[in-house]
Amino acid sequence: MASLAGHHSPHGAGDFLGLRRARSGGFEIVYDDGAMHRQVWRVARGTAEGQLDEALQAAMSANRVVSALYTELKKRGVSIDVVAAS
Repeated sequence: MASLAGHHSPHGAGDFLGLRRARSGGFEIVYDDGAMHRQVWRVARGTAEGQLDEALQAAMSANRVVSALYTELKKRGVSIDVVAAS
């Protein structure tokens, strides 16, 4: 089983990005801002866990985490689909 990742914002904000296994066996990325926003994305099959973890780490170092996450995933050619947003 994979060692899945979770990252908290180094800026003292409540931001959290995590990587988890979906019931279908693929990966999902979870974002929570610690207040009222939570988003979940399904990752395209065949994407390496290490590649996703690198993207999550890079995104957490930015002030605008979700925008940075999209940028980092695009750089790595990773496609995602929205599962849930609130």
